[in-house]
Amino acid sequence: MKKPKKVFVEGPISPDFISRSIAQHSTKTGIGAHQIFLGQVRADILDGHQVKAIEYSAYETMAENIFHDIREATFAQFDLSCMHIYHSLGEVKAGEICLFVFVSSKHREACYKAIHELVEAIKAKVPIFGKEIFEDGAHIWKVNT
Repeated sequence: MKKPKKVFVEGPISPDFISRSIAQHSTKTGIGAHQIFLGQVRADILDGHQVKAIEYSAYETMAENIFHDIREATFAQFDLSCMHIYHSLGEVKAGEICLFVFVSSKHREACYKAIHELVEAIKAKVPIFGKEIFEDGAHIWKVNT
């Protein structure tokens, strides 16, 4: 049985981290397609308050086990070569990346379908909590942000 992978990253996921992840796949010449989803914190205006950041928290062990189950189910459903999932913990400012999902396969169709299924499952099943922090100091807690 495979061990759950570490998914959480403290703070925002940097563009450098994302580009290094992509670059590391150039030696895997059996891969013909990659698909990436990036979740970014929006500067929404809610009830007259503008979002400045989201502070993410999770029950890490529970969440990583659920991520693992989602990962294994996705590998069973689609012909993928590899899959990487990273989610932020802590404060992520508006405009910064909080979720990075990266799948690779021999052919593009598996990537297209898998990325959609993965992101929807993450949003529906993983216990990640987000506290929206507003420019004026107010805050609101949400689940699966």
